Amino acid sequence: MPGQAAKITITECQQEILRTLSRATTAPSRLRQRASIILMGFDGLRNQEIAEAVGLVHRQVGRWRRRWANAWEKLINIECCETRAKLRHAIEAVLTDEPRPGAPSKFTPEQVTQILAIACEPPEKSGRPITHWTARELADEVVKRGIVVSISSSQVSRYLDEAALQPHKSRYWLNTTEKDPQRFEEQVKTVCDTYLMASERERNDATHTVCIDEMTGLQALERIAPTKGMIAEKCERIEFEYIRHGTLCLIGNFEVTTGKMLTQTIGPTRTEADFVRHIEQTLTLDPEGSWVFIADNLNIHCTESLVNQIAVACEIPLELGKKGKRGVLKSVASRQAFLSDTSHRIRFVYLPKHSSWLNQIEVIFGVIMRKVIRRGSFTSVNDLQSKLLNFLTYFNKVFAKPFRWTYTGRPLMKSAA
Repeated sequence: MPGQAAKITITECQQEILRTLSRATTAPSRLRQRASIILMGFDGLRNQEIAEAVGLVHRQVGRWRRRWANAWEKLINIECCETRAKLRHAIEAVLTDEPRPGAPSKFTPEQVTQILAIACEPPEKSGRPITHWTARELADEVVKRGIVVSISSSQVSRYLDEAALQPHKSRYWLNTTEKDPQRFEEQVKTVCDTYLMASERERNDATHTVCIDEMTGLQALERIAPTKGMIAEKCERIEFEYIRHGTLCLIGNFEVTTGKMLTQTIGPTRTEADFVRHIEQTLTLDPEGSWVFIADNLNIHCTESLVNQIAVACEIPLELGKKGKRGVLKSVASRQAFLSDTSHRIRFVYLPKHSSWLNQIEVIFGVIMRKVIRRGSFTSVNDLQSKLLNFLTYFNKVFAKPFRWTYTGRPLMKSAA
């Protein structure tokens, strides 16, 4: 005579998670099946009825019912003390097969270590004309070197997964060209201090702290066919062919304390005159106010015209000299020193060379690229300019928010034990 089936008890939260798992198309089929077993057991169905519904035998159904009943108190404790995500992980663990001993490993730890070491080497070192390893090529290489007699590419993939190595992935990063580490550290600290002091300076002195940079080469590309919207099981499809109508450059201002994009300049070029005109336009927002501009080392950010403009705006009675000869105008370094003078009402803070990641406006440029340019179709440069200006207005209304800047420019130090 069959024994009594284990009683299924579930809470409302557990029921929601189980229903989600039973319908999740991305979850393993066995997990969906076992979540359904618990739900049907809670609804009062007998083991035989559940077995017929999920395609198992009644003994297997009974085993998962007992597993749930034995783990229920533990699940209740997790539900009361932990997050919903941790509860879901715990439920998935209950419904997952326990580890099995399996066959002994064919490869020693030393062999596995050597396989992973080769995965971390550039393929050129092994005489292979490729930029990165695949599992198949790694398997071939370790056999060629005599590390193992034979190994499948799937086994190599498992070792890579266990070691969290992903040779198929890469990310770009930028090295600074500043050769003096101390000078680089001082420049980074200056930029970070400028960000961290922005709110206090705005409250005390009404100082505007603005990140400024150019977004160049914005192409007005018109797709030769309309974009097809997404439908069930098909994403949006964008025509590959396009017509070029020209390019524009956006000179942008990002106000650190408000997260808003201030007056923008959009035109075909980014010359010395364009940048001076842009600064002049920006200063009209508060002609008597104090301004701090954070900029990179592009030559148009420290030109003779800009020095003359700042000298006039700040009413500095100083002989500026002659470009290339003497005085403030003599060189790039002398002009940057003048424009960075902290005693001036309007001044610049220059980033270290090749350190654009320190400029907050670069994040906004990324948003513009993703939300306007990448999928856009523009009938002319005027159409592109109009859509850029519309988006910047929309951005200020919907997305504008100051960054919570926490980096201080100082290396993290391990706390004393």
